[in-house]
Amino acid sequence: MYWGQSCAGTPSPPPPPPPSFKSSLSFCRSYYIMCMMAITFLNLIGIPMEIAFLDGHSGLAWEGFNVFSDTLFLIDVALNFRMGIIAEDSEEAILDIKRIRVCYLRTWFIPDVIAAFPIGYILLFADLHYNHDDNPSKTNKMMRILMFVRILSLIRLARVSRLVRFFNEVEKVSNANLEVVRLFFRVLSLFMMIFLLCHWNGCIQYFVPMLEEFPSDCWVRKENLMNATVIVKYSWGVFRALSQMIALSYGSMDAPTNYVEMWIVMVSMVSGCLMYTVLVANATTMIANTDPAAKEYKSKMSRLEHYMTFMKLPPELCLRITNYYQARYGGKWFNENDVMKTVSSALKEQIVVVMCSRLLRKVPMFQNRDEYFINTILLRLEYEVFLEGDVIVRQHAPGDRMFFIDHGQVLYETETCEKELCDGDYFGETCVLTKGKHLATVKALTDCQCFSLSWDDFQETLEGFPDVRKDLDKMVQINPDGGLV
Repeated sequence: MYWGQSCAGTPSPPPPPPPSFKSSLSFCRSYYIMCMMAITFLNLIGIPMEIAFLDGHSGLAWEGFNVFSDTLFLIDVALNFRMGIIAEDSEEAILDIKRIRVCYLRTWFIPDVIAAFPIGYILLFADLHYNHDDNPSKTNKMMRILMFVRILSLIRLARVSRLVRFFNEVEKVSNANLEVVRLFFRVLSLFMMIFLLCHWNGCIQYFVPMLEEFPSDCWVRKENLMNATVIVKYSWGVFRALSQMIALSYGSMDAPTNYVEMWIVMVSMVSGCLMYTVLVANATTMIANTDPAAKEYKSKMSRLEHYMTFMKLPPELCLRITNYYQARYGGKWFNENDVMKTVSSALKEQIVVVMCSRLLRKVPMFQNRDEYFINTILLRLEYEVFLEGDVIVRQHAPGDRMFFIDHGQVLYETETCEKELCDGDYFGETCVLTKGKHLATVKALTDCQCFSLSWDDFQETLEGFPDVRKDLDKMVQINPDGGLV
């Protein structure tokens, strides 16, 4: 995603920026989002603690941070009118300024404006006025106003929605295509949300008795925390919140003694149930979506085992079938044909060139050929796997394809000699030229991964390359055997 560009007043869209410029914009956007995410998280932690435990004595540093955060969020609201976005139903970035504005105004503008309300400025000006005023009546009135404003500052907790959106944008901007990266972001966001819920609940445990001016039967007086440090108060508040959320206890030996504490306990229990539900649901979803290829492979293997048991196949054959699946798929189930059908012809060609081009270049009849002819042949290759001990072809048996060894070793045997072939070697080319019989028996010495080219596919390809067909016909006429397998 990149910054939006205005096209108003121009007869045609401006030319796209060079790739290096786009990359720099993408990096700037990534760092900006991550910085905003960190500042948002600090706000969501600090605002409840300031209201509940600091009692208006947060200090100049925290007030400065509040003012800085409010300024940054106001700037962020303005930047969102010019910041490219990615539509949910498309992976293309929307860079048109008018579309960006309309989309933002219809979605997140009002929540962002509410969350960015500059309460930090109000508190700063009120504190400055309060410190320079010696009138007792005005001082009491100002204290009540400050308390109301501090409670009003809770609306800034609406920034939690911005935090969730920042997490989603980090995945998109960072091009996080790896499943492990996406899983990391999901787990991190989930635990941050759980931490915030526990943190807010712990602050509420102390904040409500403070609003009541600590009645004699409240838990703060029972635990003798009136003159305790902020860390001790916060620790007891979070302890009570967690105890109630996981239904372990009330956080102390005594049950709630008034209606206010009773409602706090009930809210904590309900939020704990919701937290547990969200945690289990997200964990189940993440586990279900992790490595789907491995899960599909296990499902296929389970069906295969049931089939072999039903057919009462001998144990030796069952073991070889299982070993074949392991060698063929390596614990991951992919359907190459489906994958190839879903990509463009250009990508398909690039895939097979990377996988098989070096194999064809070693065969004399494919050397010094046109690049288009080679690529056409590559698209005709079929992937095959043979286990150790498999007889791939037999001597004098009719043949209709040749093989290219991608990985593994085979034993090539004739009546007069035998030799080993390994990675990059080939055999059976006579069969695709003349559709004759195999001149040797080839047995797999190890698990072998091969590519095969059938006579039908080869002849169909040659129809589009008459010059190549003439050259190959001359090769067969000059030397019918030609030392070919």
